[in-house]
Amino acid sequence: MPSLSRTLLAIGATALCLGLPLPAARSAPPAPAPGASQPVLQPTIHYRSKTIDGVDVFYREAGPADAPVLLLLHGFPSSSHMFRNLIPLLADRYRVIAPDYPGFGHSAVPDRARFSYGFAAYAGLVDRLMGELHASSYALYVMDYGAPVGYRLALMHPERVTALVVQNGNAYEEGLSPFWTPLKAYWADGSQANRNALRAGLTREATRTQYVNGVSDVSRIDPDTWLVDQALLDRPGVDEIMLDLFKDYASNVALYPAFHAFFRERHPPTLVVWGANDEIFPAAGAQAYLKDLPKAELYLLDSGHFALEDKGPEIATLMRDFLARSLPVKGNRPAAR
Repeated sequence: MPSLSRTLLAIGATALCLGLPLPAARSAPPAPAPGASQPVLQPTIHYRSKTIDGVDVFYREAGPADAPVLLLLHGFPSSSHMFRNLIPLLADRYRVIAPDYPGFGHSAVPDRARFSYGFAAYAGLVDRLMGELHASSYALYVMDYGAPVGYRLALMHPERVTALVVQNGNAYEEGLSPFWTPLKAYWADGSQANRNALRAGLTREATRTQYVNGVSDVSRIDPDTWLVDQALLDRPGVDEIMLDLFKDYASNVALYPAFHAFFRERHPPTLVVWGANDEIFPAAGAQAYLKDLPKAELYLLDSGHFALEDKGPEIATLMRDFLARSLPVKGNRPAAR
């Protein structure tokens, strides 16, 4: 069998398939930048927890302790489990940290009476976790819920963000598809009827749909993904936590102008790699980033919401090239943009 390194090189030389014929999107990965190494096969991944403000926060960590930090922020209804295949492809060159938010994955599930579930609370916990781990700067990989968590971190400490990798992580009204209509109704009045209507989004079929919709070859999607997510969603009381988060998502939309100002003022090196067939955050949300980040590198992939599941090697190849050109390594400055 060919080695993983040779497989990644072959992928990097093959054109990526665009989901939409939009002119700003690039159709193939660039040639690897000088110094862009190929990954090792078996990095050591550590599975750890830290108690932050009385809450046990689980995280995965791999890579050299003195390497540039990549902070991977997961979406709904997943956890750091969604990065299980990506971490080994990056950890030879970067220190990779991927936490679970409270109520997700292996992090604690504190009672709603003593913990206010919301995106501001999540950003605060992740911020304190990074302090505990002595990670004073980091590149952000944001997906779905990870986008508002990561961008809140950026507003708190704009100087700490070295780069952005955006994978189906929305920050623009253009990226809110009709999928969001029932959520907007709940944001508008907060009624119990509108809250209960959103329970349909917590079912096994809804979870499976997020993984398979928009994917051309469903046989490439490991069914363990939605089964693991659903088992965690089905824990007692987690449904109410998720409904609280559905309500609080409105606070993220209210912050969109602040996120845009961060993009314009700080212009971090940015890679937007997006499953173009996503029915939750459509490709228009990816294109919108170019309004405030005109130098962003944009790729639309023939995939859906959880594009890592069937396009992981392609995304890793793009990331390795982009990060090699964008991040300082052992005192070197990033390439000029």
